[in-house]
Amino acid sequence: MTATARTPATRAIPNRLAIPVLVAAALALGACENMSNTEQRMLSGGAVGAGVGAVGTVLTGGCVACGAVIGGAVGTGAGYIYDQMEKDKGRP
Repeated sequence: MTATARTPATRAIPNRLAIPVLVAAALALGACENMSNTEQRMLSGGAVGAGVGAVGTVLTGGCVACGAVIGGAVGTGAGYIYDQMEKDKGRP
């Protein structure tokens, strides 16, 4: 079993992506002001799910985009379910 060597260019990819991802996240969170509670919970669930899915597939060696899409879909659904549970409790 051979290990693949990482060149300095491949190690720098996450660093180059960090700033655009953080800026996009800040803009997305700033856009939540006029959203309903349901929309906010679904969006945050989707964002967390996409992040967890991407990281999970990086760690396991799978398709990162696939993991992010599946995680985002699951997170969005979880955000909706959480919202409905909160509404059943009488919370906004």
